Amino acid sequence: MRIDLHTHSTASDGTDTPAELVRNAAAAGLDVVALTDHDTVAGHPEATEALRTLHRLDGSRLTLVTGAELSCRVGGVSMHMLAYLFDPAEPELARERELVRDDRVPRAKAMIAKLRDLGVPVTWEQVARIAGVPATAATGGGISVGRPHLAAAMVELGVVATVSDAFTDQWLADGGRAYAEKHELDPFDAIRLVKAAGGVTVFAHPAAAKRGRLVPEDVIAELAAAGLDGIETDHMDHDEDTRVRLRGLAAELGLLTTGSSDYHGSRKTCRLGEYTTDPEVYREISRRATGAVPISAI
Repeated sequence: MRIDLHTHSTASDGTDTPAELVRNAAAAGLDVVALTDHDTVAGHPEATEALRTLHRLDGSRLTLVTGAELSCRVGGVSMHMLAYLFDPAEPELARERELVRDDRVPRAKAMIAKLRDLGVPVTWEQVARIAGVPATAATGGGISVGRPHLAAAMVELGVVATVSDAFTDQWLADGGRAYAEKHELDPFDAIRLVKAAGGVTVFAHPAAAKRGRLVPEDVIAELAAAGLDGIETDHMDHDEDTRVRLRGLAAELGLLTTGSSDYHGSRKTCRLGEYTTDPEVYREISRRATGAVPISAI
């Protein structure tokens, strides 16, 4: 089985629609794909319908895992928490996701103002077009507007060559010259909320140094004690030495280890299925979840 548990669609900062993501996952030979857009589940209905259509057309056996990537912060350090197979209607978790999403548009506008002060002629209208939201919107309307949309605007303007090049201290990285904070969950609260909604939690790309300061390992141990289920070890931002170290940490803390592409369509260089999760780990995630079940095409 080929299992990719971390992807994004146009419901957040990917370039594939949810339906295109499902079709591309099947074309890439995946058996299981998780849709984990930032702080939103808006893409799940379209992805589910595309899965069923795909099965009717060609008998695909692809399975969809519903999820989200939650924006968190601990000790002043930004981190992302992958949440799988939770009940999307659970009110407290839904309310927190909405708070994070609603803060993204004001935050994007604040970063645009900083970029303009730095001589970058980016506009909200340009970023809104890239993100796929109305320029008049006060919130994203279910779509998560994020830094990759601003980075894409910078690429369009020729300020940087790639989206990744915008995530430096000079521009949009945590603490960078154009960075602005947004509402983020405390990860201990995120674990509690996801568990209450029947879901499973995995710390996304915990050692991706280019994203900014890292969460210390003693804090990861505290998160494990609070109910964290796993850490994402095999990821494009982790070199082999880092993966070995993270697997050792996971074994010490009794955590599951996952691998995934963190696919964003054309916005990043990673390919669907570039890194994958062991089938036994996937089965354990499915076993632990009580809020939802993986969606089969059948």
